Amino acid sequence: MAGWFDGAVIRPYEARDRAAVRDVCYRTGFMGEPVAWLWRDAESFSDMFSGYYTDEEPDSAFVVEVDGVVSGYLLGCVDSSRAWNPVAVAGRHIVRRALVLRPGTAGFIWRSIADVARDTATRRVDPRKLEFSDPRYPAHLHIDLLPVARGAGAGRRLVATWLDSLRARSVPGCHLGTFAENTGAITFFETMGFVRHGEPMVVPGFRTRTGARMHEQLMVQSL
Repeated sequence: MAGWFDGAVIRPYEARDRAAVRDVCYRTGFMGEPVAWLWRDAESFSDMFSGYYTDEEPDSAFVVEVDGVVSGYLLGCVDSSRAWNPVAVAGRHIVRRALVLRPGTAGFIWRSIADVARDTATRRVDPRKLEFSDPRYPAHLHIDLLPVARGAGAGRRLVATWLDSLRARSVPGCHLGTFAENTGAITFFETMGFVRHGEPMVVPGFRTRTGARMHEQLMVQSL
């Protein structure tokens, strides 16, 4: 696909892009900013949020290059029931690499456990609703861009390319999750045809830089 500004191009993901995608994933993991202040282990974080797509469903992934460097991506999944559960992926890393004892991850893990216990006890969260499943919206996506790839339409082109590919396969709909606090992302997805689905739900472990609880907003689009 031809570039839309000098030195930029969107193309299908290739196996050689894996390390770059993982790097972008970690560098944009907190609402487009580096997540290291919250989770200081790049390997496990990248596995949780990019591993399935690069390793099991690479045909549903696209990257944006700027001057030959992968600077963003859209990672898609046609059938969400096949995707890895990020919590299960984190669990494997916690057991194998003792993340529960490591500075930079231990605090998040213990806080998450406490959040789940507290939210369940107070019925703030229904555990049965933590995983979204709806046959009307079987596909989902993750999209992240480094600053160098923002502001020139890369996000729009990536999402449009993904939605067109779903329509070509007669997939009925797509969903995504984004932080409710990330108002810019919500506005962007709304311009791409997504609508909010349900009320925002608190997310265990995650905090803003000021220490406030964070919430996930589910969004959907029929195709």
